[in-house]
Amino acid sequence: MTITFSIEQLDQVAKQILEKSPNKVLLFNGEMGAGKTTLIKKICENLGVNEPTSSPTFSLVNEYYTINNQYIYHFDCYRLKTEIEALDMGIDEYLYSGHWCFIEWAEKITNLIPEQHSVITIEVQSNGNRKLILE
Repeated sequence: MTITFSIEQLDQVAKQILEKSPNKVLLFNGEMGAGKTTLIKKICENLGVNEPTSSPTFSLVNEYYTINNQYIYHFDCYRLKTEIEALDMGIDEYLYSGHWCFIEWAEKITNLIPEQHSVITIEVQSNGNRKLILE
């Protein structure tokens, strides 16, 4: 699936992503400032998270709970230096929990990603719009 959209259309884009039934381990690729965290926030809202969401840059993982009793784990691996650091925080337990796992900067932990995962790549266009590819 490929979509070009403006920031104002994020809610609609989040719904379209969920309608495609991606794997629950979902990697988000894109340069800094492309809108990965903002899109994850909209996906969380569409999954029924009522609490505030934010980037887990310093905590590495944020846990959210939906109104449908689901857990969502949001990872930001940007600060990780090695995959061992991810294992030390117990990332494998999260990734194989069966719950939603949204991962930014997954290229830092490529050997730990489950075989069954989906990838969202966001590119900033020259006009400020975003191009999203879901694989």
